[in-house]
Amino acid sequence: MHPVLKARLRALAAIVAGTLVLGAAHADEAWPKQFTIGYQKFGTLIILKSRGDLDKRLAAHGVTVKWAEFPAGAPILEGMNGGSVDFGITGETPPVFAQAAAGSVVRYIAYEPAAPAGEAILVPKNSPLKTLADLKGKRVAVAKGSNSYYLLVQALKKAGLTLDDINVAFLKPADANAAFAQGGVDAWSIWDYYYAAGQAQSGARVLASGEGLIDNHAFFLASKDEIAKYPEVLKIALEETAKVDLWTREHPDEAAALLSQQVGIDAAILKTAIQRSGFGPKPLGPEVIAAQQRMADALYALKQLPNAITVQDAVVTLPQ
Repeated sequence: MHPVLKARLRALAAIVAGTLVLGAAHADEAWPKQFTIGYQKFGTLIILKSRGDLDKRLAAHGVTVKWAEFPAGAPILEGMNGGSVDFGITGETPPVFAQAAAGSVVRYIAYEPAAPAGEAILVPKNSPLKTLADLKGKRVAVAKGSNSYYLLVQALKKAGLTLDDINVAFLKPADANAAFAQGGVDAWSIWDYYYAAGQAQSGARVLASGEGLIDNHAFFLASKDEIAKYPEVLKIALEETAKVDLWTREHPDEAAALLSQQVGIDAAILKTAIQRSGFGPKPLGPEVIAAQQRMADALYALKQLPNAITVQDAVVTLPQ
């Protein structure tokens, strides 16, 4: 073979080999080795975890799903800002606090319809408290930065009160439940399924539900880096979530039975909570963003946020 031709063939072979290696590298980069999901003991994601559909679909791309359980939404987003959580779902208030944190990487990618009936301020069945105004001077349990925290703020506002007029006990749901049962607090601002369990197990009375006070949207959130590097993984996560949402809405008894196995709560209680939930992830529109902005502005005015935020800055639409 002519030396020049031979040299050219070697060069071509090297280019082809390099292209193949580069292509393989890009293919590997398209999918993370691990995808960490933050979830709570109720809702769509724990059902998704139980069914295993997302795990199987991502395993085909070499992705391992790590499921990380949290007691509330705020810690999920703290984990996301800290780099240990890639994707999760919370109520409407935690994202506002997360966005206000310095260097926040939390981004909204979808929401579920409003479910104001899914949270309430509870009092013991024999409590003398009859109206929201009766909360003045009383000890009220709530998870700090939770959606039920904003419910409490709005309920007090309706009664002409502020957080300064009550004694706030910042407690995680399990601790608040114990304090409520033992008479350590006078009222409890809480979300489902804890809300439904309080009604069924101790006869707790609703002082005020979220209806007429809050929207109680649920939001799907992801880290900025995850969105930039692996949008396809997030799209798949939302697709599988939508399928589970549809199944849950159409089969509430089966969904409640499945949840019961996971959380150790009677299926009838969980069915009540399911029926008060919103289902079906959708991209955020102007109305939902505006509602979040009103909440952010209200919390900032009350000096609950360290700085003012623009919610739109944290909203991302995944590429199609």
